[in-house]
Amino acid sequence: MPQNIAPPGLISLLAAALAQQPTKPLVLALDGRCGSGKTTLADRLTRQFPASIVLHTDDFYLPPAQRVRGWEKTPCANMDLVRLRDEALRPAYEGQPVLYRAYSCRAGAYQPVQELAVQPLVILEGSYSMLPDIRRHADLSLFLRINPEVQQERLLQRVGAARLKDFNARWIPLENAYFDAYHLPDESCVLVPQDVNAPVRP
Repeated sequence: MPQNIAPPGLISLLAAALAQQPTKPLVLALDGRCGSGKTTLADRLTRQFPASIVLHTDDFYLPPAQRVRGWEKTPCANMDLVRLRDEALRPAYEGQPVLYRAYSCRAGAYQPVQELAVQPLVILEGSYSMLPDIRRHADLSLFLRINPEVQQERLLQRVGAARLKDFNARWIPLENAYFDAYHLPDESCVLVPQDVNAPVRP
Protein backbone atom coordinates (compact mmCIF):
# COMPACT_ATOMS: atom_id res chain seq x y z
CA MET A 1 0.00 0.00 0.00
CA PRO A 2 1.24 3.54 -0.76
CA GLN A 3 2.25 5.50 2.33
CA ASN A 4 0.64 8.79 3.30
CA ILE A 5 2.31 12.08 4.09
CA ALA A 6 0.83 15.49 4.90
CA PRO A 7 2.57 18.69 3.68
CA PRO A 8 4.24 19.40 7.08
CA GLY A 9 5.76 15.93 7.04
CA LEU A 10 6.85 16.40 3.45
CA ILE A 11 8.61 19.66 4.32
CA SER A 12 10.46 17.92 7.15
CA LEU A 13 11.43 15.05 4.86
CA LEU A 14 12.76 17.38 2.16
CA ALA A 15 14.62 19.53 4.69
CA ALA A 16 16.34 16.45 6.09
CA ALA A 17 17.28 15.21 2.61
CA LEU A 18 18.64 18.59 1.51
CA ALA A 19 20.60 18.95 4.75
CA GLN A 20 22.65 15.97 3.58
CA GLN A 21 23.88 18.17 0.71
CA PRO A 22 23.31 15.60 -2.04
CA THR A 23 25.71 15.63 -4.95
CA LYS A 24 22.89 16.07 -7.47
CA PRO A 25 19.57 17.91 -7.26
CA LEU A 26 16.70 16.26 -5.44
CA VAL A 27 13.79 15.79 -7.87
CA LEU A 28 10.21 15.75 -6.56
CA ALA A 29 7.31 14.81 -8.87
CA LEU A 30 3.79 16.02 -7.99
CA ASP A 31 0.94 14.34 -9.85
CA GLY A 32 -2.72 13.81 -9.07
CA ARG A 33 -6.20 14.65 -10.24
CA CYS A 34 -6.93 18.12 -11.56
CA GLY A 35 -7.95 20.47 -8.79
CA SER A 36 -6.16 18.44 -6.13
CA GLY A 37 -3.68 21.22 -5.32
CA LYS A 38 -0.51 20.30 -7.24
CA THR A 39 0.37 23.88 -8.15
CA THR A 40 -0.64 25.16 -4.72
CA LEU A 41 1.64 22.62 -3.04
CA ALA A 42 4.50 23.42 -5.44
CA ASP A 43 4.12 27.12 -4.60
CA ARG A 44 4.16 26.32 -0.90
CA LEU A 45 7.32 24.27 -1.27
CA THR A 46 9.12 27.01 -3.22
CA ARG A 47 8.34 29.46 -0.41
CA GLN A 48 9.71 26.99 2.12
CA PHE A 49 12.73 26.14 -0.06
CA PRO A 50 13.74 29.23 -2.06
CA ALA A 51 16.72 27.34 -3.53
CA SER A 52 14.44 25.40 -5.88
CA ILE A 53 13.00 25.48 -9.37
CA VAL A 54 9.57 24.38 -10.57
CA LEU A 55 8.86 22.72 -13.90
CA HIS A 56 5.18 22.74 -14.90
CA THR A 57 3.97 20.02 -17.23
CA ASP A 58 1.30 22.48 -18.42
CA ASP A 59 4.12 24.44 -20.09
CA PHE A 60 4.89 21.48 -22.33
CA TYR A 61 1.69 21.02 -24.28
CA LEU A 62 2.09 20.33 -27.96
CA PRO A 63 0.95 23.12 -30.26
CA PRO A 64 -2.33 21.99 -31.89
CA ALA A 65 -0.74 21.76 -35.34
CA GLN A 66 1.71 19.14 -34.04
CA ARG A 67 -0.87 16.86 -32.44
CA VAL A 68 -1.87 13.63 -34.11
CA ARG A 69 -5.40 13.14 -35.35
CA GLY A 70 -7.65 11.87 -32.59
CA TRP A 71 -5.34 13.09 -29.82
CA GLU A 72 -8.40 13.89 -27.69
CA LYS A 73 -8.93 10.16 -27.16
CA THR A 74 -5.35 9.28 -26.23
CA PRO A 75 -3.87 10.13 -22.82
CA CYS A 76 -0.69 12.23 -23.07
CA ALA A 77 -1.07 12.80 -26.84
CA ASN A 78 -1.36 16.54 -26.22
CA MET A 79 2.00 16.64 -24.42
CA ASP A 80 5.50 17.28 -25.76
CA LEU A 81 7.11 14.74 -23.46
CA VAL A 82 10.40 14.62 -25.37
CA ARG A 83 10.88 18.36 -24.92
CA LEU A 84 9.91 18.17 -21.25
CA ARG A 85 12.44 15.41 -20.68
CA ASP A 86 15.31 16.69 -22.80
CA GLU A 87 15.02 20.48 -22.46
CA ALA A 88 13.95 20.74 -18.84
CA LEU A 89 14.03 17.67 -16.64
CA ARG A 90 17.27 16.06 -17.80
CA PRO A 91 19.49 19.17 -17.41
CA ALA A 92 17.82 20.00 -14.07
CA TYR A 93 18.44 16.45 -12.84
CA GLU A 94 22.05 16.59 -14.01
CA GLY A 95 22.67 19.85 -12.18
CA GLN A 96 22.79 22.08 -15.26
CA PRO A 97 20.95 25.35 -15.95
CA VAL A 98 17.59 24.91 -17.67
CA LEU A 99 16.68 27.01 -20.70
CA TYR A 100 12.97 27.00 -19.94
CA ARG A 101 10.73 27.48 -22.99
CA ALA A 102 7.09 27.41 -21.93
CA TYR A 103 4.28 26.98 -24.45
CA SER A 104 1.17 29.05 -23.71
CA CYS A 105 -2.05 27.45 -24.94
CA ARG A 106 -3.89 30.71 -24.32
CA ALA A 107 -1.47 32.71 -26.47
CA GLY A 108 -0.89 29.87 -28.92
CA ALA A 109 2.83 30.58 -28.84
CA TYR A 110 6.06 29.82 -27.03
CA GLN A 111 7.01 32.27 -24.33
CA PRO A 112 10.45 33.90 -24.13
CA VAL A 113 13.14 31.53 -22.91
CA GLN A 114 14.06 31.86 -19.24
CA GLU A 115 17.27 30.49 -17.79
CA LEU A 116 16.68 28.64 -14.53
CA ALA A 117 19.80 28.41 -12.41
CA VAL A 118 20.96 25.15 -10.87
CA GLN A 119 19.21 24.53 -7.54
CA PRO A 120 19.34 21.67 -5.05
CA LEU A 121 15.57 21.02 -5.28
CA VAL A 122 13.68 20.46 -8.54
CA ILE A 123 9.88 20.26 -8.39
CA LEU A 124 8.05 18.78 -11.37
CA GLU A 125 4.35 19.41 -11.01
CA GLY A 126 1.35 18.60 -13.14
CA SER A 127 -0.52 15.83 -14.87
CA TYR A 128 1.64 13.16 -16.52
CA SER A 129 4.55 13.72 -14.11
CA MET A 130 4.49 9.98 -13.44
CA LEU A 131 4.84 8.69 -16.95
CA PRO A 132 7.65 6.11 -16.79
CA ASP A 133 10.11 8.00 -18.99
CA ILE A 134 9.54 11.16 -16.95
CA ARG A 135 9.17 9.66 -13.51
CA ARG A 136 12.48 7.79 -13.62
CA HIS A 137 14.22 11.10 -12.98
CA ALA A 138 12.30 11.63 -9.71
CA ASP A 139 13.65 10.79 -6.28
CA LEU A 140 10.20 11.09 -4.69
CA SER A 141 6.78 10.80 -6.38
CA LEU A 142 3.75 12.33 -4.70
CA PHE A 143 0.15 11.70 -5.74
CA LEU A 144 -2.42 14.24 -4.57
CA ARG A 145 -5.96 13.03 -3.93
CA ILE A 146 -9.32 14.79 -4.04
CA ASN A 147 -12.89 13.57 -3.87
CA PRO A 148 -15.10 14.27 -6.91
CA GLU A 149 -17.40 16.73 -5.13
CA VAL A 150 -14.55 18.96 -3.96
CA GLN A 151 -12.90 18.64 -7.37
CA GLN A 152 -16.02 19.97 -9.07
CA GLU A 153 -16.28 22.88 -6.62
CA ARG A 154 -12.65 23.87 -7.16
CA LEU A 155 -12.80 23.59 -10.93
CA LEU A 156 -16.00 25.65 -11.03
CA GLN A 157 -14.27 28.42 -9.07
CA ARG A 158 -11.15 28.17 -11.21
CA VAL A 159 -12.53 27.97 -14.76
CA GLY A 160 -16.22 28.85 -14.57
CA ALA A 161 -19.32 26.89 -15.57
CA ALA A 162 -18.73 26.92 -19.34
CA ARG A 163 -15.18 25.56 -19.20
CA LEU A 164 -16.14 23.09 -16.47
CA LYS A 165 -18.27 21.27 -19.04
CA ASP A 166 -15.16 20.89 -21.22
CA PHE A 167 -13.15 19.60 -18.25
CA ASN A 168 -15.81 16.99 -17.52
CA ALA A 169 -16.22 15.97 -21.16
CA ARG A 170 -12.57 15.91 -22.20
CA TRP A 171 -9.84 16.51 -19.64
CA ILE A 172 -11.05 14.49 -16.68
CA PRO A 173 -11.75 11.36 -18.79
CA LEU A 174 -8.29 11.69 -20.40
CA GLU A 175 -6.74 12.08 -16.97
CA ASN A 176 -8.59 9.05 -15.61
CA ALA A 177 -7.50 7.00 -18.63
CA TYR A 178 -3.88 7.97 -17.89
CA PHE A 179 -4.19 6.91 -14.25
CA ASP A 180 -5.80 3.62 -15.27
CA ALA A 181 -3.22 2.90 -17.97
CA TYR A 182 -0.32 3.30 -15.55
CA HIS A 183 -2.08 1.97 -12.44
CA LEU A 184 -1.67 5.20 -10.49
CA PRO A 185 -1.24 5.72 -7.67
CA ASP A 186 0.97 2.67 -7.30
CA GLU A 187 2.99 1.35 -4.38
CA SER A 188 5.96 3.60 -5.07
CA CYS A 189 3.83 6.74 -4.76
CA VAL A 190 3.51 8.75 -1.58
CA LEU A 191 -0.09 9.89 -1.12
CA VAL A 192 -0.90 13.43 -0.03
CA PRO A 193 -4.24 13.52 1.80
CA GLN A 194 -6.90 15.91 0.57
CA ASP A 195 -7.02 19.30 2.25
CA VAL A 196 -10.46 20.78 1.66
CA ASN A 197 -9.31 24.08 3.15
CA ALA A 198 -6.41 24.56 0.73
CA PRO A 199 -6.76 27.72 -1.36
CA VAL A 200 -8.13 27.38 -4.86
CA ARG A 201 -5.58 28.13 -7.57
CA PRO A 202 -6.47 31.39 -9.31
